[in-house]
Amino acid sequence: QIQRALRALSIPLERLHVMKGHMIEDMCKGLSRQTHAQAKVRMLPTYICSTPNGTEKGNFLVVELCQSQVRTLLVTLYGDGNLSPQMMYKIYDLPEGITQGEGEALFDFIAQCVTQFLAETTSSDTDSEQYLPLGFVFPFTCQQTHLNKAELLSWSKGFNCSGVVGKDVVELLQAAIDKQARPDKEGEASGGGGWFKSRKSSQSAPSQSRHVEVVALMNDTVGTMMTCSMEGRACEVAMVADKGSNCCFMAEAYLVETADETSGRMCVNTEWGCFGDDGALNDLFTPYDQAVDEESSNPGEKRFEKMVGTLYLGEIVRHMLIALTAEKAMFTGTDAAVLKEKGVFTMQHLLEIVNNEDSITEVKRILEALGLQPSERDCGRMQQICRAVVGRAATLHATGLAAILSYMCQTRDLESLMVNVGVEGELFAGYPRFEEILLSVSRLLAPECMATILASRDGSGRGAAMVTAVALRLAAQRRAVDEVLAPLRLSRDDLVKVQALMRDEMDRGLGKETNPSASVRMLPTYVTHTPDGTEKGDFLALDLGGTNFRVLVVRITEDGITMASEIYVIPVGIMQGSGEELFDHIIDCIIDFQTKQNLVAQMLPLGFTFSFPCQQVGLDKALLLTWTKGFSASGCVGQDVVQLLRDAAKRKRHLGMQVVALVNDTVGTMMACGYDDPKCEIGLIVGTGTNACYMEEMKNVGTVEGDQGRMCINMEWGAFGDNGCLDHLFTHFDQVVDETTINPGKQRFEKLISGMYLGEIVRQILVVMTEKELLFQGKPCPKLQTKDIFKTKFLSTIELDGDGDSAANNGIGPDSNGLALRQIRAILNELELDASFEDCVLMREVCQTVSLRAAQLCAAGLAAVVEKMRENRGVDQLSVTVGVDGTLYKLHPCFSNNLQATLKDLAPNCNVTFMLSEDGSGKGAALVAAVADRAANAME
Repeated sequence: QIQRALRALSIPLERLHVMKGHMIEDMCKGLSRQTHAQAKVRMLPTYICSTPNGTEKGNFLVVELCQSQVRTLLVTLYGDGNLSPQMMYKIYDLPEGITQGEGEALFDFIAQCVTQFLAETTSSDTDSEQYLPLGFVFPFTCQQTHLNKAELLSWSKGFNCSGVVGKDVVELLQAAIDKQARPDKEGEASGGGGWFKSRKSSQSAPSQSRHVEVVALMNDTVGTMMTCSMEGRACEVAMVADKGSNCCFMAEAYLVETADETSGRMCVNTEWGCFGDDGALNDLFTPYDQAVDEESSNPGEKRFEKMVGTLYLGEIVRHMLIALTAEKAMFTGTDAAVLKEKGVFTMQHLLEIVNNEDSITEVKRILEALGLQPSERDCGRMQQICRAVVGRAATLHATGLAAILSYMCQTRDLESLMVNVGVEGELFAGYPRFEEILLSVSRLLAPECMATILASRDGSGRGAAMVTAVALRLAAQRRAVDEVLAPLRLSRDDLVKVQALMRDEMDRGLGKETNPSASVRMLPTYVTHTPDGTEKGDFLALDLGGTNFRVLVVRITEDGITMASEIYVIPVGIMQGSGEELFDHIIDCIIDFQTKQNLVAQMLPLGFTFSFPCQQVGLDKALLLTWTKGFSASGCVGQDVVQLLRDAAKRKRHLGMQVVALVNDTVGTMMACGYDDPKCEIGLIVGTGTNACYMEEMKNVGTVEGDQGRMCINMEWGAFGDNGCLDHLFTHFDQVVDETTINPGKQRFEKLISGMYLGEIVRQILVVMTEKELLFQGKPCPKLQTKDIFKTKFLSTIELDGDGDSAANNGIGPDSNGLALRQIRAILNELELDASFEDCVLMREVCQTVSLRAAQLCAAGLAAVVEKMRENRGVDQLSVTVGVDGTLYKLHPCFSNNLQATLKDLAPNCNVTFMLSEDGSGKGAALVAAVADRAANAME
C-alpha cells in the first residue's frame, strides 16, 4: 500500500513533457484575444514593460493591503545598481469589520495609514520631497488596463467591501489620499477618521506639502521579479512557491493580444494556479488531491495550485495518512482519530520532517505531539510520504517553469536561452532541495534553456518600489524621447499644407513666365501617349546611367512581352576620353548585342534611357547639361546626345537601329506599368532618390506650344522646397544632414524622403539621444560619430514587424518580430554599440518615425498630383494607377502601406492603385519607343 501511494505521487518524465506542452498551449490561449476567455492559465498583462537597470533613484512609497493588515514602506534607491536600498516600514492592523463594510471606509483607512506613516517619518531627505510616487500591492483579481488602472473583478480572502467591484481601485485610493491632503480634512469624519485621532496635528504637517500619486498597481509575483533585477543582471522570470503558486515573465509585447502595447516586452502574470481546471491534470490528480479539493472552499478550481501550494501540502499528507491507516499500513493498533481534524498537520510539520531525514527521533516527536503513537516503521514511512509530496510539488513547479522558458526561447527565435529566475515563498525558503529539483527537472524538460535561480527579498515591498521606480524612469524617458522626435511627427494639417505647397509649385513650374523660379521644374518629356495594348514588334532599349550599361531587345506580341538583355562595361579611359570614343563604344556594344540576337538585318526603333541632367527639347532631342557619376567625355556637354549616338552609328555604318525617344527612368516606370494597366498615368520613383511624372493636359503646359491632348511631365520634385517653402519642416537633424551633403540647400524634398539620406537622419537622432542618456545609458559610441555608418537598409531590417497572429503560428515559433530584434542586435554589434533590449526597441521607434515621415511627405506630394489630375478632367472621382519603382518602396516593410494610407486620407476623391514596375529603365524605354512608333505609323 505504501509503494502504491508513493507511485501515485511519482510522475514519469514523458508525462511531464505532455504537461509542459499542455501548459504552453494554454498560455497561448490566454494571450490570444479570441481564446482568452477559455484559457485556464489567464496570462494577465501587467503593463510593466521593463525591468530595473540600476539607475533608478529617489524615494518611493509602497502600500500593501494584506489579509488583516496594511503595510506601508518608504524605499530609497540611490542609482547604484539597486545594491543598497534603504527601507523603512510600519504595519497597521485593519479595524474590526472594515473588510465587510463600505469600500470608501477601507480606502480612507489606507490613506490615513499613508498620512500617519509619512508624519512619523523623520528623514530629512523625504521631508523635502514635494512629490512621492506610490506603488499599491493589491492581492485581488483585477482587470488591469494600464499600470495605474485596474478594475476589481471580485473580492476574496474574506473581503467583501461594498461599492468597489467594477471600480478602478487606483482611482479610489488616489481619491482617498487626495482627501487626506485637503486642509479641511473632510476625510476624518467619513468612515473612520477616528482611527488615528491620537496623533498630534503637527505630525501631519510634513505630508501636507507633498503630493502622493499612485503610479502603479501590482501583485507580489511581479515584485519578486523586480527585486531580483540588479545592474547588469536582468531578471525576466519570477516564481512564488508559497501558500499559493504563481509565475510571471517578460513576454514579447506583440503576443499579448489582450493589451494594446505591441513594441518591446511586457511582464505577463500567468495566474497558473488554475491550470488543469479543464481536466488536463485529471490523470495526475490522486485520491488524496481529490479529497483536499473537495474539502476546499472552491472545489474544482485552482487544481494546479492545490497540488503545489504550501496551504495544501500538509493536507495532502494528512489524507494519505488517513487512507494508509484505514488500509492498516500505518499506525496499526493505535488511535489515529486526530488525523480527521482538518489542518492538524501543517506545512511547518512537513518541512521539519523532510529537513530532518536522518533523525527518526525528530519525526517521532512531531507525530507524538499531534497525539499519534508511531512505530519506528511509521516514522520511516512518514519521511517517505513527506519527501514524495514536497518532491512532487517541486517537480510540478519545474515543469511549469520549463513551459515558460521554452515559450520564451521559441518566441524570441533563439537557439538557446539564458535567463535569471527570481523565486520567493515558503516552499522555496523552507525546502533546501527545491532549487536543485527546479533546476534539474526544468533542464531535462527544456534542455535549450539555462536558468539561474535568484532568491528574492520582500517582493511585495521592495519589489513594488522597484516597479514604481521603473514606471517613473520610463515615463521620464518617454517624455524626453517624445521631445526629441516631436519635430519629425507630422500632423494632418502639416501634410495638407505640404500638399497645397506642392500644388502651387507645380502650377509655377508649368507656367512659361514662372517656370524659371519654380522649385518643381515640371519638365516636358514629349511623351504624349501611354501604351494602349496595340503595340507589337521588336524594340531596342539602351540604359546608360553609370559605368555599366545595358542593351535590351523587347519583343511585344499578343501573348505579352519577352526580353533579352546584356550588360556591357565602359572602361574608365573611355568614360573620361572623347565623346566620339564613348558613343563609338556604345554602338559597338549594340552591334555585338544585335549580332548575338540575329537582329542586325532589321531596322529597330530604340528607346534611350540617359540618366544624366538634360534639357529635353523633343522626344528624340535632349541637350546634355553636365556629366555626373565619374563621366567627363569631351565634346558632349551642350550637345544633343541622341544626335551623338546617331553620328556614331553613321561612323560605324550601323543601320540596324533608329533612335526614336530619349527617356528618364521615372517616365520609363510609368510606361512599363502602362502596358499592363491602361489607367497607369503616373510614375513614381522612391529609391536612392525620388521623382514623379504624370500625364498633364497640354493646355496647362505653358513651356511647350500646343493645346491638344496630354504630355507626360517629369516633375523633378526632389528639388521641391529649394526655395525655402519647406523650411518649417526641416528639423535640426535634417539641417545637419543637408549641410554635410555635396549639394547643401539643394534637393531638399528628396533629402527628407529618399534612401540616400534616411539612414543618416536616423544616425543624427541616435547621436542626440545618446548625449541625452536616452540610449546606451549615455555611454560614448565612437563609431556612431562616423558619417553614413548607419545604412538606410538598416531601417528595413529594424522595422520588420510580426503581426502577432497567434492563429497563424500558435503564438510560438520563429516570428519576424523576434527575428528583427535579433537582427537589430546584430546591426548594433556591427556598430560596436552595447545595446540593451530597451535600446533596440527605442531604435526601432526612431527608424519608424523617420520612415513614416518620408512616406507621409511622399503621399502629400502625390496627393497634389492626383487631385490636379482630377480637377483637370472635371470628375468627382478619379481612378488612376501609379507605376512605382525604387528600393525604398519595394524593400521597406512599412513604407508602401504608410504612403497608401496617407494618400487615401489626403485625396479621398481619388481611387489610386499602385503597381510595381519591372525594369522601367529598360522595358519602359522600349515601350516609349513602341508608342512613338505606333503614333508615327498612325500618321502615315
